Amino acid sequence: MFKKIVVTTTLAGALFMAPTAGEAALGDQTLTNGMNHSDVTELQNVLSEKGYFDYHTATGYFGDITEAGVKEFQSAAGLTVDGIVGPQTVAALGGSSVQTATSSNVSNSGTLRQGSRGQAVSSLQSALSEKGYYNYSVDGVYGPVTASAVRSFQSDAGIAVDGIAGQQTFAALNGSTTASVTQSAPTTSVKAASTSMSSVIETAKRYMGVPYVWGGTSPSGFDCSGFLQYAFKQNGISLPRTVASMWDATSRVSSPSVGDLVFFETYKAGPSHAGIYLGDGKFIHASSSHGVTISDLSNPYWAPRYLGAKRV
Repeated sequence: MFKKIVVTTTLAGALFMAPTAGEAALGDQTLTNGMNHSDVTELQNVLSEKGYFDYHTATGYFGDITEAGVKEFQSAAGLTVDGIVGPQTVAALGGSSVQTATSSNVSNSGTLRQGSRGQAVSSLQSALSEKGYYNYSVDGVYGPVTASAVRSFQSDAGIAVDGIAGQQTFAALNGSTTASVTQSAPTTSVKAASTSMSSVIETAKRYMGVPYVWGGTSPSGFDCSGFLQYAFKQNGISLPRTVASMWDATSRVSSPSVGDLVFFETYKAGPSHAGIYLGDGKFIHASSSHGVTISDLSNPYWAPRYLGAKRV
């Protein structure tokens, strides 16, 4: 039974050297429930990428949600399930025990989907990375980022888009049904916005810099769906309150025009973030880290999380 303790960087026998100011990183200390530290923020971001942190943003506080995510990851990784982030858990999170596939072809390893783990997933991630669809560590964990990359590849390959890697997807990755493909995030062929959408965009841009507030629906603070709902409502257009319901209530388009909504998969499976497409590969949205801002679809964070565009 492990005893929950906080290990400082000065504790004798620590496995990591004490960082200098500004150099703290995940692995510098053991993390446990109740801690509030920048290392916890990094932990939450890594867990989120792997599909184990079910919260809208990293907070830096190690609470029950973070502990539950750590325990779930430890169980899946075959580690002692204690909710404590020590050297073994850090090593597993960093993928140091997972071998990277070196072949340019990926073998058909049955059907892989979210929740799958192991060398077969590592091989899939490597193949997707070679084709420009997966820009994160090859860790053998089939989480939301991997599923999003699979969907993007499937869309460009002209096969069923379900985020599940089966026989057809493996065949396409090996080149038997499709030629070399490129990143799916759109940057060209932009149509002009309608008058109503131009007004929505003009309204949205007025609130650049407004801070992100969880549950926020007003200019004093927005969350991502609250911002979209507000901008459209000011122009007589009603949108549902949540990103998921916006996804369900709008019509899919193959590539976005100015004023369309662009959707992303972030902290959980399915659409969980959205913005308004501005053209030239850019969109305006309420970011949890920057407030209302303009970002690029080709950004290394947003590109692999892009789910597609929908029209109001």
